[in-house]
Amino acid sequence: MSFGRYLKDRWKTLVLLIFAVATGEIFLLIYPVHWVIRLYLGVSILLLFLLGTYLEFRSKKEFYLETAEKMEKLREKYLIMEMLPETSCVEEEQLREILQDAGKSMAENVNVYKRIQEEYKEYIELWIHEIKLPIATSKMIIENNRSEVTRSIEEELTEIEQYVEQALYYARSSHANKDYFVAECKLKQIVNEAVKQNRQSLIRQKIRIEIDISDQTVFTDAKWCQFILNQIISNSMKYRKEEGAVIRFSAEERKEQTILGIWDNGIGIRLEEIGRVFEKGFTGSNGRSRKKSTGIGLYLCKKLCDKLGLGITLTSEEGNGCLVKLIFPKSSFSLTE
Repeated sequence: MSFGRYLKDRWKTLVLLIFAVATGEIFLLIYPVHWVIRLYLGVSILLLFLLGTYLEFRSKKEFYLETAEKMEKLREKYLIMEMLPETSCVEEEQLREILQDAGKSMAENVNVYKRIQEEYKEYIELWIHEIKLPIATSKMIIENNRSEVTRSIEEELTEIEQYVEQALYYARSSHANKDYFVAECKLKQIVNEAVKQNRQSLIRQKIRIEIDISDQTVFTDAKWCQFILNQIISNSMKYRKEEGAVIRFSAEERKEQTILGIWDNGIGIRLEEIGRVFEKGFTGSNGRSRKKSTGIGLYLCKKLCDKLGLGITLTSEEGNGCLVKLIFPKSSFSLTE
């Protein structure tokens, strides 16, 4: 904002002032006043107006520059109402009041949408828990009526169950801090439980499991961690090799962290796609060709790992498998230190 632009915005006041000065000069012609005095009075009035306008401009410019600087530094821009500098005129005070009213209105609208989102989340969770009952009942019926047909039905039911579980964790992922409990857990036990949950699919697809984990302990939520491993195992099964498929679990102990590696000898991922595997909805060329990918699994793994304070990385080479690493930071009160 320049003074010239500010003065241009006040052209109406300037025109009125010039008209008033000219009128005064005309009236002074009636009296025997020297022309120098008349000129002095006219010029003085105009200069005083310009000086007053300039001082007003400087004050407002400082206010708005300081406001802009604070806005630039703020991460949550809506908090600018609380950071406005001290007001020095009615205009600035009115601006503060307008922004405060706008902030209150925004907060009210946000709360309305939060309530709607919370109600929808509660409905999704309720629906998921309800749908689990007929799935479990169907599996019990299949267990008592084993045949080639029922085994195929069970395989489809297991896939449905995995997607239902994925939907549940997705619904909860935005509020994970209310649902998880971090405690000291045996890493091998978490891996064994995840493998057990996928046992039937692994057997049907003839995938060999190798576990090279000793007695490492980590601080995490076992339930959430098992879900993350389930998603990784599910991906390994989707993109396995037709013959000799292997999934290997290994643990590496470091000073500041414990690293769980999940390696498979599947079809791998193209180099140019690796940087996008944790993006929501990204399926890649493998997902498009096999038509089995939703682009949610690894995205959800990354999101939950962020909530739990875990690291996750993926490396791969097309045709030579994939390696996912879960990185567990060691707690300051870890018994392993």
